[in-house]
Amino acid sequence: MRLALAQAVRAGERGEVPVGAVVLGPSGEVLAAAGNDRESNADPTAHAEILALREAARVRGEWRLGGCTLVVTLEPCTMCAGAAVLARVGRVVYGAADPKAGAAGSLWDVVRDRRLNHRPEVVLGVLAGECSAVLRDFFADRRP
Repeated sequence: MRLALAQAVRAGERGEVPVGAVVLGPSGEVLAAAGNDRESNADPTAHAEILALREAARVRGEWRLGGCTLVVTLEPCTMCAGAAVLARVGRVVYGAADPKAGAAGSLWDVVRDRRLNHRPEVVLGVLAGECSAVLRDFFADRRP
């Protein structure tokens, strides 16, 4: 989570919403790390999770990321939760809950929906206070 937090801070420094993600391989090795990049790329899909999943798949040479762990500072949205399911990620670990858009238990629970063919394990609240603080500080600086 510390590496994901570092990615989030870098994203915030670039003017992006500070969310960071890391994909760990089955042995715990870092396959990919990314921060949000929607503003810079004018790409609505350039969430940290999507970018990290894409890079991890490239590194592994296949789209199936079974046995891998997606670590993210903010609870994944529906797009990112769906991508984790479709990539067959074994585990999703997140820090701060997102009651407005979270899809790993807060607003929706895409990752554990029994109707889907794959359901990753979910670990929530890892360094939640620090993850929340990065977001809170970012928006405090931008809102009156």
